Amino acid sequence: MKLRIGILSLLLILSTVGSGRAAPSAAGITKLGYSIQVGAFSDVKNAERLTTLLQNQGLDAFFFRRENGFFAVRFGDYPTRRAAQEAARKIAARHGIDSFFIAPPLKAPLAVAQEPATPQRPEKPAGKPSRGDMGFIAARTAERFIGIPYLWGGNTVVDGMDCSGFVRAVYNLCGVNIPRTSAEQYRVGQGVSIGELADGDLVFFGTSEQKITHVGIYVGNNRFVHAPRRGEEIKISPLDGGYGKKFVGARRYL
Repeated sequence: MKLRIGILSLLLILSTVGSGRAAPSAAGITKLGYSIQVGAFSDVKNAERLTTLLQNQGLDAFFFRRENGFFAVRFGDYPTRRAAQEAARKIAARHGIDSFFIAPPLKAPLAVAQEPATPQRPEKPAGKPSRGDMGFIAARTAERFIGIPYLWGGNTVVDGMDCSGFVRAVYNLCGVNIPRTSAEQYRVGQGVSIGELADGDLVFFGTSEQKITHVGIYVGNNRFVHAPRRGEEIKISPLDGGYGKKFVGARRYL
């Protein structure tokens, strides 16, 4: 196990030094505005059906498990509360939705706006609260998805969208909008070495930097949460397990 981690660390160093690629940028990463939340479903399939219905209408919707155990559906990125309310009323009338909630923007820091380029952030043990640490919050939010079968975009979903859609939903709940696909997500944010991984960082897998095929959210103790493949439940896996053989790199957005 130690040998494998050492090899992964070496590969990551080699891939980030002298590679000739452009440095990750802030392009494609923005703070999320006002969004719309509907539903308090006890059955996840009801949340899934509504999500698919909204996605088929061209809305970037996703569902998630709330702290009380019920499922809700969230979508939208609006500049003002009024704009979100107007959109919500139209959508609610069109789909027979009884009520909705306007989620305000969160004051989430973006790592790409900070210096130095790869700040040190000590890892915190899972389950220990850390006030104001958005990376910690992202990790704990990701863990609430464990056991949920995730499907994105009905039958039209492209390969690899489930895993990237999952991490995008988690970051959305933390107030940050990141790109849609895993390849796009890898091209932005701050590069993080395997030895500097902290809660909330995204870990990427594939055959090369040009062929990213999977992504998950690091949650501490050498583990990450991810959507393995279409139709399977969100799960937690060791970074030095089977996926570790295809580890390409990591990025930080919070």
